[in-house]
Amino acid sequence: MSDRVAVLARIRGKVQGVWYRAWTVEQATARGLDGWVRNRADGSVEALFAGPAAAVESMLDACRQGPPAAQVSGVERHPGDDPGNTGFTQLPTL
Repeated sequence: MSDRVAVLARIRGKVQGVWYRAWTVEQATARGLDGWVRNRADGSVEALFAGPAAAVESMLDACRQGPPAAQVSGVERHPGDDPGNTGFTQLPTL
């Protein structure tokens, strides 16, 4: 597990009210990632992705497109704290 990484991502654009969080849970779970996703009060979506580096990169690439109704204008990434083997969940808005 030496290639395990954790990335905190902030997704901006038209990403609330378009099923982005549920889509993220499905996509992250399919990739075997741990972490969470939530809406932010400023209209963005924030997510923590942890797992094998290749799977995290694949998820970040997918986030740049998002679900069909989303219009992503940008994805910021920062180092995150690995939550361990927690699965992937949706959290309340912050």
